[in-house]
Amino acid sequence: MVVTVIGLGLIGGSMALALKEKGIATKVIGVDRSDTHAQRALELGLVDRIATVREAVDAAQLVVLAVPVDALSGLARDVLERVTTQVVFDVGSTKEGVLAAVGDHPRRGRFVAAHPMWGTEHSGPEAAVRGAFTGKAAVICDRDGSDEDAALLVEHVYRSLGMHLVYMGAAEHDVHVAYISHISHITSFALANTVLEKEKEEEAIFELASGGFESTVRLAKSNPAMWVPILQQNRENVLDVLNEHIAQLRKFKACLEKENYDYLLELIGQANKIKRILK
Repeated sequence: MVVTVIGLGLIGGSMALALKEKGIATKVIGVDRSDTHAQRALELGLVDRIATVREAVDAAQLVVLAVPVDALSGLARDVLERVTTQVVFDVGSTKEGVLAAVGDHPRRGRFVAAHPMWGTEHSGPEAAVRGAFTGKAAVICDRDGSDEDAALLVEHVYRSLGMHLVYMGAAEHDVHVAYISHISHITSFALANTVLEKEKEEEAIFELASGGFESTVRLAKSNPAMWVPILQQNRENVLDVLNEHIAQLRKFKACLEKENYDYLLELIGQANKIKRILK
């Protein structure tokens, strides 16, 4: 099967590698708005050739949309304009926007809204990782809106990559990712800015940073060009969880201000309950 991957960064590049390694793709055609990224993806063997969107869609049986979410809705409609029997799926971090954009398209059924729950703080073709998706979840949203053969093919792809499937509505998906992904990035960005503001000796940060700090601020290295559109599209859900996060921070602040260490112990003990979920 010939597969086209549009967007050759972390997710698109890793997807291209996985599809080739699992034998799903006999050939991968790459598309990227950056000529530098496209050429680098070709050099790294992520794709077999580079083409325009029109050429790549016409030549493929399966099309993967791996572009930032602010470009996704328009691209999805443009791609569907060229689709006949091809199956198209996206890997975006928000779903309400893209599904609203394609909802009235006559070829909506050829589109499957999907979100592989994996990523790193790195970006670009060089960030592509082999075996990235194994053991992770892949969310399929609003499956009933997709043609049965299209949904079955995308499900087969994700299962072949070693992922387990989760089914949600678009609105439900966007709420949950705000809780478990988007707030984590905001927290990491804010913590990094806090430390950079207060700790002026960069050498001290480098020398004293331990596993806890490094793991907490790891996400702060994520690409802002990708994350600003995600937070913009999921603004209401992110604001809701951010307000709760700020309220929790205020509780910790009040404990220290009032020297209420019994309540501080209770708050930390309550947080430890996450171990029941994340073992």
